[in-house]
Amino acid sequence: MRNLGRKKGVRSEARKMLFRESADSPASDPQTVVEKNRRKNLTPVTMFDQVRPAKEARRAFADQRMREAAHSDDIRQMRKQLKKLRQSEVASREDILLTAMRMQSTFDSHLAKLREANENLVIASVDTQMMADKVKKIRDQMSYMAHHDFLTGLPNRKLLEERLTQAISLARRHGTRLAVLFIDLDRFKTINDSLGHATGDGLLRLVAQRLLSSVRASDTVSRQGGDEFVLVLSEVLDVHAVAKVADKICETVSANYTLAGQELHIGTTIGISMYPDDGVHAEALIRHADVAMYHGKKSLGSNYSFFKPEMTVRAVQRQKVEADLYRALAAQEFQLYYQPQVDLLTGRIVGVEALIRWRHPELGLLLPRAFIPIAEECGAIVPIGRWVLHEACRQTMTWLEAGLAVPVIAVNISAIEFETADFMESVCAILLDTRLEPHYVELEITESALMKNAKATMNVLQELKRMGIRIAIDDFGTGYSSLSYLQRFPVDTLKIDHSFVEGIEADGADCNVLINLVVDLGHSLGHQVIAEGIETAAQLKYLVDHLCLKGQGNYFSEPLSADQFATVLQARLSDRPA
Repeated sequence: MRNLGRKKGVRSEARKMLFRESADSPASDPQTVVEKNRRKNLTPVTMFDQVRPAKEARRAFADQRMREAAHSDDIRQMRKQLKKLRQSEVASREDILLTAMRMQSTFDSHLAKLREANENLVIASVDTQMMADKVKKIRDQMSYMAHHDFLTGLPNRKLLEERLTQAISLARRHGTRLAVLFIDLDRFKTINDSLGHATGDGLLRLVAQRLLSSVRASDTVSRQGGDEFVLVLSEVLDVHAVAKVADKICETVSANYTLAGQELHIGTTIGISMYPDDGVHAEALIRHADVAMYHGKKSLGSNYSFFKPEMTVRAVQRQKVEADLYRALAAQEFQLYYQPQVDLLTGRIVGVEALIRWRHPELGLLLPRAFIPIAEECGAIVPIGRWVLHEACRQTMTWLEAGLAVPVIAVNISAIEFETADFMESVCAILLDTRLEPHYVELEITESALMKNAKATMNVLQELKRMGIRIAIDDFGTGYSSLSYLQRFPVDTLKIDHSFVEGIEADGADCNVLINLVVDLGHSLGHQVIAEGIETAAQLKYLVDHLCLKGQGNYFSEPLSADQFATVLQARLSDRPA
């Protein structure tokens, strides 16, 4: 089909050429034209052959022109594209350059941060190591503090139990025995209260050193708190070997101490328990040694006591007393008894001292020494003491209203009660409630309680004196009073402790000298002097001979109930002292 088309085109072109030639010729008629063509030997075929090359040339030319035209358009298009491409490349290069610059800046910033971080990391590593060292040091210190007494550096209760448990395990494995010694210092509280806590702390450190020097390196010396120490003696042969160690400790600890320019004397009471005889666990051995120590405090003679099973009965009884103290107030089981204070020359009653008793529903009538120390330890002494003062004032007011003249009612005040912040307030409230005039009241305060905080004591005593209340120093001579404070304290009476009076016949010279000193001191300071615990005519004679003219004791009258004392007042009280 394509060849046929081409042939038709050629023929058409040939015809057009013949027509053009004839048109151009002068003789253009058909016949002329045919003739000319014949002479020229022109036929349609030959004419076609002559026309074809020209046609092809023109076609080629046209194609060339078309190609040139097309090429020219392509070039313009290409130029446009190249221009756009160049512009795009320029923009792209600018973007790349900007991106590279940004990347470089970012890289430099990151590099600077990395360098700074590296420096900080080095510093942090050093700081971390230093911190780790500090933490370890603090942890070691905390561990030491958790297991040792801060004052003496000795193992504390926790470390003691650990070591005692280990010692029990070794003793069980090897079939040996060990001993636990519970040590309490005698008279330490008096020194601590009168000379101050700094002196007391120094004394405890010295005691700790002496205890360490008295035992082997394999033994344990610990401080329980206060003036109590516990020793663990491992691998002991028998009770005789333990007794030798206890004797050595008593001798070493009881030797004189020189502290703050003063010579001090203390003693020791030791309770001893043995493994496995008195217990197979640490807690039981310590508890039984404590019971034995408490038992030793109540007995005279030896400074140490070995645990015995019957001691536990007393310990249980002590715990029962403590539990019943608070209940006793509400149940009105306490009762006051009254002992006359008399003029030793005339026998006239010059005062009366209120003494507490506890009518326990199971244990019977208990004297103060059976429950007052326990009350002081557990804190019950404050409400008990305030009840005593209130009841004594109330009863005195009852006697006065009945026409019975009572010169003065003496009431003991414990050191713990005296130190309470509201002591003065409670005294004022009691006097207001009972309507008793202050000059009828004499408060007896121990020597150690007054000296515990001398400046604060002075303020309280002066306030009491402004109210008209009399002040007596109880158990005088057993503590460590300062003469300068005795001269400044507004004191009315010095009471000679009953232990000195008892010693008049027993010890002779020593007690007699002390009594003479107290009497002379009292008179020189303008104070009255009253001797406690007079039991015999010989004691009375000695006191009168040495000008101690007032006293009290069973020689004159045992403590009496309120009704009994009212009867005595009616019979013996003649008049009030001037």
